[in-house]
Amino acid sequence: MAAYEIEPLSGECANVLRHNDHVCIGVSPFNSYFSAERLASLARWAAAEFADFHFFVPDEITAYTFEALGYPPARARQKAHRQARYTHNKIRSALVALSVPDPDDHVLSMVRLNANPRYQVLLDKANILFLGNREFRDACLEATRWVLDGKLPDGRPATAEELRLGVRYFLAELPLFAGSGYIVGAANSLFAYHQRVRFLERFFNRELEWTPRDGQGFLVVRDARPGAAPESGAESGAERQDDRALSRLGKVG
Repeated sequence: MAAYEIEPLSGECANVLRHNDHVCIGVSPFNSYFSAERLASLARWAAAEFADFHFFVPDEITAYTFEALGYPPARARQKAHRQARYTHNKIRSALVALSVPDPDDHVLSMVRLNANPRYQVLLDKANILFLGNREFRDACLEATRWVLDGKLPDGRPATAEELRLGVRYFLAELPLFAGSGYIVGAANSLFAYHQRVRFLERFFNRELEWTPRDGQGFLVVRDARPGAAPESGAESGAERQDDRALSRLGKVG
């Protein structure tokens, strides 16, 4: 099993980690980091370190980012669906190899989330704040700008319309950051990803109008540096061109 270094994003996230109740691993469908081997390794890590775990796949909402990059809606949905199916198959294979009972129950797709009333409560909160709170809206748009940065023609900055299209993706995954445990019924939960994101640093340091639910944290999970001892959760804080263009897609989920 690959060795991972883990970093809670805040002091409160470190407190959540001590419980080792649940982890929700964000998987970006168009990020080559999430190979079949990587997903199998993350599944083994999660099963060993936490009482329960889920993978979150922002499958159908990936189409929003394609639309922001200029694809017609129908084509955007087609591309998102194709890659999502491939990603789901890799995760399922990893879970089956691990002999996880009911492997599909360990995957949060958008179809499953859209049928979850608790997810809908958090999504409504995100949308209301986006419309009514300027600071929160600006922070969400800046996170979307970061995702699109350098992916548009000639490296130009995103237009207001492109940000409007792309931010729908970010708003749809925000409920997982705010309350993945609430959504799945776990008292304590950490959302795990391999990169830090400025919006989430502010979010988990409670600098924005909206804050995470009690018992919710964020964990940066990276490959261990050569010679570094692995840390345990109990003890420490597509076309190839499209793949490149979307290597940052869903960097926060």
